[in-house]
Amino acid sequence: MPGRSIRIGTFAGIPFGVHPAWLFIVALGLTLVFGVMDMINLAHGSLYMVGAFVAAWLVALTGSFVLGVLGAIGLTALFGMLLEVTLLRTLYARDHLSQVLATFALILILNDGVKMVFGNDLPLSAPDALAGPVELLPGLSYPAYRLLILGVGLALAAAMYLLVAKTRLGALVRAGASNRVMTEAMGVPVRRLFTAVFGIGAGLCAVAGALLGPLLAVQVGMGENILILAFVVIVIGGIGSIRGALVGAILVGCIDTLGRTLLQQLFREFLPPQWASAAGPAIASIAVYLFMAVVLALKPQGLFPSRA
Repeated sequence: MPGRSIRIGTFAGIPFGVHPAWLFIVALGLTLVFGVMDMINLAHGSLYMVGAFVAAWLVALTGSFVLGVLGAIGLTALFGMLLEVTLLRTLYARDHLSQVLATFALILILNDGVKMVFGNDLPLSAPDALAGPVELLPGLSYPAYRLLILGVGLALAAAMYLLVAKTRLGALVRAGASNRVMTEAMGVPVRRLFTAVFGIGAGLCAVAGALLGPLLAVQVGMGENILILAFVVIVIGGIGSIRGALVGAILVGCIDTLGRTLLQQLFREFLPPQWASAAGPAIASIAVYLFMAVVLALKPQGLFPSRA
């Protein structure tokens, strides 16, 4: 119709599901830690929660969203490196079951610790300048804040690729991941290198938590759900692969979004509205895990494994 605009971000009044950009940011930190250190860190989602809470606290303290986010990235990265030095470093030589049990306990500790320091939840709002939509084309608009998240995700993808593939630090990280003993024998401080990698992963968690806070509630336990999806992304894309994390996040986001929108509209044709509203998201979630199962059956190392 003439003069009618389309607003991306909703479909027939239904909010879109998983945003691939912030899912990629969380999965990027996880695939770095898992792929480089060969460590299963279930507390990765808790660092995402810590970053969101610190960002909300700093934004309220400084009155600036930008300063709050930057401060949260730095403080969460420092907290992650302290956590790695004091606790997680002792788990590198353990089997994966020990790592799972220890980091699961760490989830409970961090949840209670955040509750003691900040409370159960904190408010966090997007900047007023990004509150409205942006017109991409005549009659086609997109929420400005979601566009910011998309831009940040793409910028981080490019930056991390350049860091890992084109710099000396990235070469050392890849060498330490391939053969830690030989790398240490050549004089490379692998322990400090792994601490820096973990700090980068924690900082990426803070980016995702701070940017997603205005869209979802900043509350205790918010990291558990995103952790499951982040593991799905890196399994689909390939553990340790930045390109795989990006492609996996896009695929998971598309499957979840299309499932929530198209299936819900389809179910409305032959089911009561309340049943269709519940069935669409449920089937979409199932479809994500079915897709992961198909990928594992065809390519057990993921779509883009970091090492052949």
